[in-house]
Amino acid sequence: MGAGGGVNTAVIQFPGSNCDGDALHAAQLLLDERSQFVWHTEAQLPQGTDLVFLPGGFSYGDHLRSGAIAARSPIMEAVKAHAERGGFVLGVCNGFQVLTESGLLPGALSRNRELHFMCRPVHLRVENTGTAFTGAYAQGQVIEIPIAHGEGNYYADPDTIAELEGEGRVVFRYVDNPNGSLNDIAGIVNARGNVLGMMPHPERAIEALLGSEDGRGLFESLTAALAAR
Repeated sequence: MGAGGGVNTAVIQFPGSNCDGDALHAAQLLLDERSQFVWHTEAQLPQGTDLVFLPGGFSYGDHLRSGAIAARSPIMEAVKAHAERGGFVLGVCNGFQVLTESGLLPGALSRNRELHFMCRPVHLRVENTGTAFTGAYAQGQVIEIPIAHGEGNYYADPDTIAELEGEGRVVFRYVDNPNGSLNDIAGIVNARGNVLGMMPHPERAIEALLGSEDGRGLFESLTAALAAR
């Protein structure tokens, strides 16, 4: 845990990130006021980083594939090392795409089923409350979180899907699947449980003014998980 008692967060900025401000606002409000931006060309994370937040947006204009170029940015070697040490990593929307492209999470995100960009609130069911990201929720709880993506259709080979399901690594599932994701998958964790990728934006659901506060539970979960270490 950060020296100040919070969850010290590094929000990675790539060219084309457009949810980095939302991510930093959520981190400073709910986790640690010392949370800061880190530019993608940096080779190291700030000392004392507890959580790496890969935000949404259109890194490198989604050239090649969404997240493909960002996954090869210099900072990602430090992010991988952070994850290998057991540090927390959260990738939201484009950040989820970066996590799959970098190999930190399995599978891939492809074009939405209807081939349209979608931006609206959706309902998710919390499938696993035993992770550092979901401990503040109740098993089976339905929460409202917004989406904003054109390539959020989660795909993986049958063996990978079976592994994710069998190990309880699907942590969020769409109630009404908006994009065609296999098994209604909205968010998954790695085998160790310290890396989460999800397409919906919890950082946009932390204040009643925005229509939902259901995203606060994710940040409260991280605070509790880090305090318990």
